[in-house]
Amino acid sequence: YTSKDLSGKLACKKNLLEVFRLPPESTNKPLLGIVSRFAGQKGFDLIEQVAPDLLAEDLTIVALGAGEPKYEKLFRSLEIEYPGKFSVKVAYDNALAHKVEAGADIFLMPSRYEPCGLNQIYSLKYGTVPVVRATGGLDDTIESFDPSTGHGTGFKFKAYDGDALLVAIYQALATFRNEPAVWRRIQSNGMSKDFSWQASAL
Repeated sequence: YTSKDLSGKLACKKNLLEVFRLPPESTNKPLLGIVSRFAGQKGFDLIEQVAPDLLAEDLTIVALGAGEPKYEKLFRSLEIEYPGKFSVKVAYDNALAHKVEAGADIFLMPSRYEPCGLNQIYSLKYGTVPVVRATGGLDDTIESFDPSTGHGTGFKFKAYDGDALLVAIYQALATFRNEPAVWRRIQSNGMSKDFSWQASAL
């Protein structure tokens, strides 16, 4: 799909739900994606703090990754506690990582610190709107969406705490649900960004 014709993104979303064994009727709900090493650096203690509030929302979440046992256990327990809403695959799988990037509506990256970060850049190219913490490379590469100008590529939060993360996610969800034209604008803004080696080399 392209920024001019996003219809293929829906096909990717349907496929992603199938791969993660989530109900097909979730196609109409916001789908949040996580692809990461499961490590303290990546902000998963914040996900743990907000999980009950976040999963009380009408949405679905998929997570892919592996790493520290406590975070693998966290995601597996969320899958058990919220069947049909949360699904995890504990693995390193490049093809599946790209399926998550393509099929998700929103990408979560609440890192404690992030020297550069690549997944938020992949997300932009896939028209998947990032919700990130304003730190390091995440702050450098993602611009907060400004409704007054129409500029921006995602949603950011500064304070390293669960409430700040939730506020950013709620902003993204409200825009996704209530303002489809604005959402398409954010997707288009992100897809037009150039973080290729060609730009970096220049």
